[in-house]
Amino acid sequence: MADTRYILASRSLRRIELLASIGIECEVRPADIDETPLADEGPFDYVLRLSNEKTQTVAGNLQPNEIVIGADTTIDLDGEIIGQPNDRAHAAEILRRLSGRSHLVHTGVCILYGNTGHNHSQVVSTEVTFRPLTDADIDGYLATGEWQGKAGAYAIQGLGRALVATTLGSIPNVIGLPVDHLAEALAPHPS
Repeated sequence: MADTRYILASRSLRRIELLASIGIECEVRPADIDETPLADEGPFDYVLRLSNEKTQTVAGNLQPNEIVIGADTTIDLDGEIIGQPNDRAHAAEILRRLSGRSHLVHTGVCILYGNTGHNHSQVVSTEVTFRPLTDADIDGYLATGEWQGKAGAYAIQGLGRALVATTLGSIPNVIGLPVDHLAEALAPHPS
């Protein structure tokens, strides 16, 4: 639909940039929701729930040509949700735990198509393996400040790439939005 308007239920500059990389300009309508995990909620279910809640929160009074995109990303280390660090010491602790190990990055995405009530939800997962990190590696990375506001205390699109040995799956997913999967989901949206 040529006159489609996209609404992103997030303030994330990374997500705005990722959408722009596939030719989607969006209106930003941040969803202010409680992101506290539920009791016994695993990382996969957590991001799926939050992406749906974000989408529903901003979906009031949609026009038929409007599509809302909600997303949430977290790190899954052995089934534990690893979110954003509280401070530098917490970031160091997270990086030590990730050192030399593999973890999953899950991004839940929910797309709501206009006022039709049709939606598409999915979770995309990418495996990331860190190289073994020394204390000097961790201190050096923390000194950049790049870890702030990042799930898992690193940014793969920046200097944090040097912490990573290998990835299996979508790199944009690790950044915060699996645009490769998203473009496919948006192409045949219902009218």
